[in-house]
Amino acid sequence: MAGLIRSVAAALLLLSMTGFGFAANKVIIILDASGSMWAQIDGKPKLEIARESLRTVLQSVPADDEIGFMAYGHRTKGSCDDIELIVPPQAGSASAISSAADSMKFLGKTPLTAAVKQAAEALKYTEDKATVVLITDGLETCGGDPCALGKELKESGVDFTADVVGFGLTADEGKQIACLAENTGGKYIQASDEKALQEALVETVAAPAPALAPAPEPAPAPEPSKPEFNFTPSVVMAEGGDPITDGNAWEIYKAKSDGTRGDQVMTEYGVLRTNLEPGDYIVVGRDDEARSEQKIKIEAGKTYSPLFTLNAGTLVIHPHASQGSEISGEARVDFAYPGGSTTHYGDAKATVPAGEQKVTVQIGAGIATETVQLAAGQTVEKDIVVGVGHAVLNAYYTAGGDKADNSGIGFEVVKAKKKIDGSRESVEHSYGPDSKFWLPPDDYVALTTLDLAVVEQPFSIKAGDNQDIKVALDAGVLAMSAPGAYSIEVLSSKKDIEGKRKSLGLTYGDSWQQAIPAGDYVVVRHMSAEGQEKELPVTIKAGERTEIIVQ
Repeated sequence: MAGLIRSVAAALLLLSMTGFGFAANKVIIILDASGSMWAQIDGKPKLEIARESLRTVLQSVPADDEIGFMAYGHRTKGSCDDIELIVPPQAGSASAISSAADSMKFLGKTPLTAAVKQAAEALKYTEDKATVVLITDGLETCGGDPCALGKELKESGVDFTADVVGFGLTADEGKQIACLAENTGGKYIQASDEKALQEALVETVAAPAPALAPAPEPAPAPEPSKPEFNFTPSVVMAEGGDPITDGNAWEIYKAKSDGTRGDQVMTEYGVLRTNLEPGDYIVVGRDDEARSEQKIKIEAGKTYSPLFTLNAGTLVIHPHASQGSEISGEARVDFAYPGGSTTHYGDAKATVPAGEQKVTVQIGAGIATETVQLAAGQTVEKDIVVGVGHAVLNAYYTAGGDKADNSGIGFEVVKAKKKIDGSRESVEHSYGPDSKFWLPPDDYVALTTLDLAVVEQPFSIKAGDNQDIKVALDAGVLAMSAPGAYSIEVLSSKKDIEGKRKSLGLTYGDSWQQAIPAGDYVVVRHMSAEGQEKELPVTIKAGERTEIIVQ
């Protein structure tokens, strides 16, 4: 992960040398926060990949760019109206966007067409140039037509562009939303994993400006003598240490009259040799999370070689799921150092200010925290064991029968022990077959949901376990057709003491297919909202498909 971030940072540096596409635009980034973002890629939830990718790319966007952040499906399950502009377009919004993404829930539907429309209106696309970047792992689920919207926005906008990043979509799924980007002159980019997502965000969120035509060749003139560099700073980890020449960075700003930072002059990496115009500057030398700042006054004809001391050290953390296990690439490693914090994944290395360091390693639902004293110039290397076991959950329609290979399967792991009010503490969620969980030693219950079938499966985990949990749904599949129906409803076969049957589910339209527990039911065809019902009893057998027509 650290290598991937360094490669993305290098790409962003290259792009920054030619200028960013945001400079002339106001941009809104839309993040899909639907429940399917809990699904995993290479053992890591897609939502965590999206959060980390956004944070990495936004760190290198110029501070004066006006960026906004919108999300959908993050507050309410099953709602097509759950769309919110969380951070309005504004300069210096990178930190606010990263914080919003980190605290966001992922649980709703995918109204992507309505979200793009709202973002365009928020950008006043009929009056100004505007760009929307949509990151989605699913297709429209709220009846919108992304292709038609793309044409509408292009025709009515001043200079509107929509870029779409299909995160984890298949090629066929991507074709269904690529038209939204293509109809506005934008890009559709397929991103199948973490590296591809970060590269897609570099291409859309930090796209380079078009190259300028070369200037006419000047008339020959005497070659002037090369000027001497007047500014050659150096940076050390601790007083008396060797200069750092690789992995460090320099930020140079104009100084305002009140001593605060003004316009940024340059960002350079490694050894810095440059010429600065006479004037007042603020110079920042940094290496990872450690930084040192000085005010520098440049006078004509003079040279300057200031020394920047970071007063920092390096922490190397090797996270392990259990004692004796390999280093975990799925671990999240949080460093809380004097004055700030940072997050890495997998085998983690961080340069941080000297002092007391709080290191928290999280693997799945397991957390281990240690405190480390770090002196300036010191490197401390530690192995931290979280103490978790691994479980892979799958559902089967019946014990020994067909596997429920459906992305709509939901697994929620809760503590087996009930609270005083009878509820259980929720531990983790996941969707789809082969859902992976890292869990501390304890007794648990897997709440498995597929359509109308809900099953509880108890299990226990010990540190170092690697379990394959098979959940028997004791369910079949009911395919219902009701020609001309306003809606279809499934009821229990038995009536309660008041003569009413319990409603198990309802959909609008004339066809419906659902997984449902084995048993006896009544399927009702509603011909209008006011009534005109037709009923048909049906018996569902575990592991079997049943097809009925209610006429």
